Amino acid sequence: MSETVVAHDTRAWWTLLIDAVRGRGGDPTRGPVGRAIVMLAIPMVLEMVMESVFAVVDIFFVARLGPAAVASVGLTESVLALVYTVAMGLSIGAMAVVARRVGEGDEKAAAEAALQVLFLGVGMAVVIGIAGVLGAPHILRIMGADDEVIRTGTGYTRVMLGGNATVLLLFLLNAAFRGAGDASLAMRVLWLANTINIILDPCLIFGLGPFPELGVTGAAVATNIGRGTAVCVQLYALFHGTGRLKASIRHIAIKPAVMLRVLRLSGTGMLQVFIGTVSWVGLVRLLATFGPDALAGYTVAIRIVLFALLPAWGLSNAAATMVGQGLGAGDPERAERSVWIAGFMNFVFLGVVGLFFVIAAPMIVSLFGSDPETAAYASRCLRIVSAGFVFYAYGMVLQQSFNGAGDAWTPTWLNVLCFWLWEIPLAWVLARRLNLGPDGVFAAITIAFSTLTVISAVLFKRGRWKKAVV
Repeated sequence: MSETVVAHDTRAWWTLLIDAVRGRGGDPTRGPVGRAIVMLAIPMVLEMVMESVFAVVDIFFVARLGPAAVASVGLTESVLALVYTVAMGLSIGAMAVVARRVGEGDEKAAAEAALQVLFLGVGMAVVIGIAGVLGAPHILRIMGADDEVIRTGTGYTRVMLGGNATVLLLFLLNAAFRGAGDASLAMRVLWLANTINIILDPCLIFGLGPFPELGVTGAAVATNIGRGTAVCVQLYALFHGTGRLKASIRHIAIKPAVMLRVLRLSGTGMLQVFIGTVSWVGLVRLLATFGPDALAGYTVAIRIVLFALLPAWGLSNAAATMVGQGLGAGDPERAERSVWIAGFMNFVFLGVVGLFFVIAAPMIVSLFGSDPETAAYASRCLRIVSAGFVFYAYGMVLQQSFNGAGDAWTPTWLNVLCFWLWEIPLAWVLARRLNLGPDGVFAAITIAFSTLTVISAVLFKRGRWKKAVV
């Protein structure tokens, strides 16, 4: 009898996985909350895994070129974080508005909102691209790079910033599809992008076969080709697909009222992410004063951390979609239950991963082929930051849930408090005044994110997010 039950449960979970990957999850506003979260979370987690693979694959190959190449990637990624700020900020508005309109049953309005975000993204990408191509070496120097890093990494920086449109549009379209509950499409395009990136990375970096040897610049070229291909697939699905988010030629027009609504949320979202991003830039600038080995070690460790945290963002995004569609459908209690269930799932996942990272940090870092000094910094950073994973688990879900409800100001002010007024000063005190060096910076990251989680939980329980207007 027990074997029959186990076999039945196994088939049920397998069917659930297949349905989620294929996008046959049904309506997130109906049915059991736990099942709805899982159906949204599985493709979102797999999507975030694919997003994290970009970071890990690039640094895996670039590490073979030496600390200067790794440092140039780290500094460029810190500047690119400003592009991610725009992308993630616009994504907050796109997901919140699309989810609310879909929850209300107005799919035409959802498509119009997605296109307005797309117009905004293209305009911003052009401005950022021109500035990045013209000012790449100056940007690296401002970030604290020495002459060797500038010589090695200028090409990488130019290509990554010049091709920022692939990042922006990929983020924005995926956010719109997630808001509509079509998370499987967002997952599949990132599979495609990563497959292309994994194949082209070693070919363009090392000059395999007929490909030119571009060094660290090759990693940027491969990444942009992969992401650009994915964007083409997204646009085709938006205009010719069969999902809940469908646009047509007649929707291609600037609609001021819709754009202002999206921009109101997106503007706050960009400010929110910008605050967090600037804190990361500040930490990198502080770490750069301890030399390229400390900076390279931090870069390796943070890439590994992202490999764990980005899948966790999948659960967070699932909760945000549930909140947006739940409020649109007039069911705030269901929205709140989904957040706590998703938070617990994230807690279990990140708790296990964090424990593994703390125990096996040197072994994990060794996979990236770093020199002994860089590896030592990377191992310590990985252990210290991973110690706070159990706090990050709930904090990530809660922050995204505020955004999914359209209450983007609450996490914005929390970022000001916990990152600018707490994390950066704390990092400086620990690193310089208490002479902990880079370890002080790593500890400040853990302390700041743990503080953010506690305050977020208190504010979420008060329930003001349920009254947000989108």
